[in-house]
Amino acid sequence: MILPHRFYNRPTLTVARELIGARLVRILDGVKLVGIITETEGYIGESDLACHARAGRTPRTLPMYGPPGRAYVYFTYGHHWMLNAVTEEDGFPAAVLIRAIWPIEGAEVMSARRGGRDTFGPGKLCQALGIGKGENNADLTAPASGLWIEAGMNVPNSAVTISPRVGLYTVPEPWKSKPWRFLVKGWKIEL
Repeated sequence: MILPHRFYNRPTLTVARELIGARLVRILDGVKLVGIITETEGYIGESDLACHARAGRTPRTLPMYGPPGRAYVYFTYGHHWMLNAVTEEDGFPAAVLIRAIWPIEGAEVMSARRGGRDTFGPGKLCQALGIGKGENNADLTAPASGLWIEAGMNVPNSAVTISPRVGLYTVPEPWKSKPWRFLVKGWKIEL
């Protein structure tokens, strides 16, 4: 079952935690690629100094202000695309960064797109799934977009580590240390 708009129209950290175990689906060149989401991070509003919305409404951040359940895809570090799911109410800029997936369908295609390397990292999963600028603002609740998220498996709290977000080298406290990252650790994914 594809997660509906109402799933995303909730507090960002609730969505970030509940996306752990969900199925990220991409149709690429007619091939279905599926990965279990294993790591997420929340970014919440203009006051969050780690969030792109700290700069306000710009052409880059516009999708974050849009309706929940849309993709916010941006380019960073000069060569990585990053996929986020927009959360909370329309007009409030918040999103969940999808940081890692465990490939379960089309793994050989994903591996080939990554030169045999893993998909544990937001840029890596976008490369593996062929996600880029064209998917920015895509409706994650509609198969017509070629990119959506489905309900998946229930991951127990005991298998989820909560920690500060990563890669925030220049972000000041307290934002740098906010425990807004969710990561599956020490749990076997059984298909």
